[in-house]
Amino acid sequence: MFTAHESLRPSYDVVIIGAGGHGLAAAYYLARDHGVRNIAVIEKGYLGGGNTGRNTTIIRSNYLTPEGVKFYDESVRLWQDLSEDFDLNLFYSTRGHFTLAHTDAAMRTMRWRAEVNKHFGVKSEAVDAAFVKRALPMIDMQCGGHAPILGALFHEPGAIARHDAVAWGYGRGADRRGVEIHQRTEVTGIRVQSGRVVGVDTTRGAISTPRVLCAVAGFTPRVLDMVGLHTPIYVHPLQAMVSEPVKPWLDPVIVSGSLHVYVSQTARGELVMGASLDPYELHSTRSTLDFAEGLSAHMLDMFPFLSEVKVNRQWAGLADMTPDFAPIMGVTPVEGFFLDAGWGTWGFKATPVCGKTMSYTVATGRNHPLIEGFSIDRFARYQMTGEKGAASVGH
Repeated sequence: MFTAHESLRPSYDVVIIGAGGHGLAAAYYLARDHGVRNIAVIEKGYLGGGNTGRNTTIIRSNYLTPEGVKFYDESVRLWQDLSEDFDLNLFYSTRGHFTLAHTDAAMRTMRWRAEVNKHFGVKSEAVDAAFVKRALPMIDMQCGGHAPILGALFHEPGAIARHDAVAWGYGRGADRRGVEIHQRTEVTGIRVQSGRVVGVDTTRGAISTPRVLCAVAGFTPRVLDMVGLHTPIYVHPLQAMVSEPVKPWLDPVIVSGSLHVYVSQTARGELVMGASLDPYELHSTRSTLDFAEGLSAHMLDMFPFLSEVKVNRQWAGLADMTPDFAPIMGVTPVEGFFLDAGWGTWGFKATPVCGKTMSYTVATGRNHPLIEGFSIDRFARYQMTGEKGAASVGH
């Protein structure tokens, strides 16, 4: 699907570090919408091998802040046409999304989120326990007696998609428009002169470029060290696992912040399940037995009949977290250096809108209006974009 390039050119108009969904989407829209085609996407591993291929593929826009709701709603709109745009089946499937509430305080937050969503035209509503039971007759509403379900936030546009196909679609589309994707190539340094980017050093040679976009998720702090920038990003592993295929029975996406569970069922019948961040900072994608045991126990609280279903595989990604649970996007104090980071557990769903907004930002040198609330200088100004109440526990 992609051209293999034997060598790097001496110079490019733009260098994008990271061939995940965000980096490839930015390259795609830069070439398609802005006519910038002399682009190198540099990836130290393989295309889509980072968090793009390590998430649980949930797509939603039921966030809490005006900045978040408008941003993710635009992403959901862009998702609708991607399969046709790419001429590639992304298995995009609208399922509906339930964020379960197990306490009175959680129900108040669900009503709050529903009102914010409705204000911006996003279909979300706070529903009671009877509504949840009608939609999910197979669920144990008492959750084993540990956390009875009082209601939920029901988000009708909630969906899932095939994550690797998204990377392939953006990568192939960029490749066909002249973008060079260099896999197995690591960035070892970024050259800055008089406060502006002038080049990138890699394991396959040096590149001259006036613009660099960093889209490397959990590896962001290491790249920022190369240009002398500091952010409050901290990195935790985030694990997930997949069951053996079973006959389809779960249509909606289910999230429980109290049980630390999110689950959906794929077209192949697998249950894709995740939990909260590992509680310690660690730059590693290893997975653990403790995670599988804990998540399985909470899944059985909701669905006791799954006790004989086997787990096929598990994995981990690196979640780049910010203090306000919102991303860091746009221009930086280093001229020509652009940042797309701080995605934590919600980066996959933002892939299309990140590509659109960051391509605009790189092409024009100024932040797209949709990402003004995500600028890097908000931390210095103490003006947080408080999204923690809607981050729940998963993608």
